[in-house]
Amino acid sequence: MTWSYFLRRLLMFVLVVFTAATINFVLPHLSGRDPVGEAIRQQIAGQGLNANQGAMMYKTMTHVFGLDQPLWKQYLTYLKSVATFDFGYSIQNYPRKVMDIVIARARMTLPFLVLGIFISFIGGILLGAFLGWNKTPRWISNILVPPMLVFSSVPQFLVALVLLFVVSFKWRLLPLGGAYDVTLNEDWTSIKFILSYAQHAILPILSIVFVSASGWALGMRAMMVTVEGEDYTTFAEAKGLKTSRIFFRYLLRNAMLPSLTGLAITIGFIVTGSAVTENYFNYNGLGLTLGTAIGVFDYFMMYGIITIMVMSIALATFVMEMIYPLLDPRISYRAQRG
Repeated sequence: MTWSYFLRRLLMFVLVVFTAATINFVLPHLSGRDPVGEAIRQQIAGQGLNANQGAMMYKTMTHVFGLDQPLWKQYLTYLKSVATFDFGYSIQNYPRKVMDIVIARARMTLPFLVLGIFISFIGGILLGAFLGWNKTPRWISNILVPPMLVFSSVPQFLVALVLLFVVSFKWRLLPLGGAYDVTLNEDWTSIKFILSYAQHAILPILSIVFVSASGWALGMRAMMVTVEGEDYTTFAEAKGLKTSRIFFRYLLRNAMLPSLTGLAITIGFIVTGSAVTENYFNYNGLGLTLGTAIGVFDYFMMYGIITIMVMSIALATFVMEMIYPLLDPRISYRAQRG
């Protein structure tokens, strides 16, 4: 790897994050809505405050959140918060800090989301490669491909509802929802809590696997058909290499390259969680938190979650660009001359 290649990709990473962060700051301000004013109105309606008390609260909260500063100064403060990952206090959840809420929400959803996505990817890639291999009996494809086409086309929320109805409601094998048993406190050092969390996470993971694995498998199957006709595959077969080596080293390795880029983007979106999964399985995760923040226009919560999402996608793509030439020898770190 050359330093120029690394520096170019690093510069691109910084530019992507800076541009996305700037758009993230500008768009909420273009709406013309007043997040502090809306929060105060909700408190007045809920607590029966009079107009004078509301005006004093508005002035105090506007100063606390720095929204009484000029826009350029707010922007510089925002850039500093992006660099330090300190987005201050949530407007709707004051005096809780944004990152405290983000960490608390992420603890509930990231474990099962990461596990579900990686099981989907690995299982889908291997299954798709096997189905697309010309040495696989055709009757296996005739049995497995139609269900995969159905699952890849069905919305995830419908799969989640069917799993809940059949497995939890009818068969009563697993809990209907929630991240863990309501009689327990969140304690990641407790074996009892971890086992309860694992039990509650089975259905959310299955809902991800059924839908995502089918998509990965169908894409991989199509790519296998393509690489099987390449000259290097024919040459490897003519040399008399072992069938297993041809499958893993020549076919699987080259066919999975486009899927790796998709995986990098998917990993980035893990940070926001799956709002559908969280909603139907009653997980209060980052996806639902972001939706709530947008609904009530909580600037700083939106800033925090969206910035983390953008940086995750950019970082995953940056790492993939660093290792891509290692996975595919045909890609060079330096441009051809002449």
